[in-house]
Amino acid sequence: MRGAPNCGQLHCTQFLFLLQAKNLIIQKDNENKAEGVYNRGMTETNIIRRRISILIDGDNAQAKLLPQMLAETSKYGQVTIRRIYGDWTTASMNSWKKILNNHAVQPVQQFRYTIGKNATDSAMIIDAMDILHTSDVNGFCIVSSDSDYTRLATRIREAGIFVMGIGEKKTPRPFVNACDLFVFTENLAPKKKPAPRTRSTSSKQKQTQKPVKEPEPIPLLKQAFEIAVREDGWASMAMLGNALYQIDPSFDPRSYGHGQLSRLIGKYKKYFELRTQDSNGTTLFHVKLKE
Repeated sequence: MRGAPNCGQLHCTQFLFLLQAKNLIIQKDNENKAEGVYNRGMTETNIIRRRISILIDGDNAQAKLLPQMLAETSKYGQVTIRRIYGDWTTASMNSWKKILNNHAVQPVQQFRYTIGKNATDSAMIIDAMDILHTSDVNGFCIVSSDSDYTRLATRIREAGIFVMGIGEKKTPRPFVNACDLFVFTENLAPKKKPAPRTRSTSSKQKQTQKPVKEPEPIPLLKQAFEIAVREDGWASMAMLGNALYQIDPSFDPRSYGHGQLSRLIGKYKKYFELRTQDSNGTTLFHVKLKE
């Protein structure tokens, strides 16, 4: 009859198991998941562990997009603190009142001391600093299109804390670049179905309704590729995504009509070559710049 395994054997087995699990996590962190976990350079383990505080400037945000903003923020961690700031005695804040309870967002009252002046800036900044130094959150989401929050985003980032922003495309570039990533609300709004055309539509109306197109992303993609490329001339989609957001935190494939970076790259076959690799049931994408 064989003897029972001793403690040394058990400890060795447990050590090997933990080592294998750690190597698997490292592999996933390095390669991400090609289609999405590359998002803004976030890894699966970071997203699971990150706790995010979302602070909303009620004077500079749209109430109808609150569900989409919370869902977008949840891609990068668990939203543990949810606050919205504004003067709730004014009629301009009425659009928020019905939707806040449904999404467990805490309203914070801030009176206007001067007519025509945004009441929320200072209160939101002070609260953010309190949360930064007293709470266990390790991520922030600032919802506003106001450049007054540029220094706040910079300060949070200097502390080594993840900070993202959500605002309109008119948001000043300094605030956008102060964040680790910035999401435009135009990419969160539900797409409207085009209205049926009628015979009475004049040619003059057609000329004034030309959609504004984003400039081609080719120069940005090439610049990011040069940062992410390996010695073999290929770059993983995860590293390319990270490089893109280092160059431009507001980069988003949705701005160009694609939900995923791989589909955007695939559109430009003249410039880039795509290759796939199967790894433990996950499809990894690699990119090469054509000469």
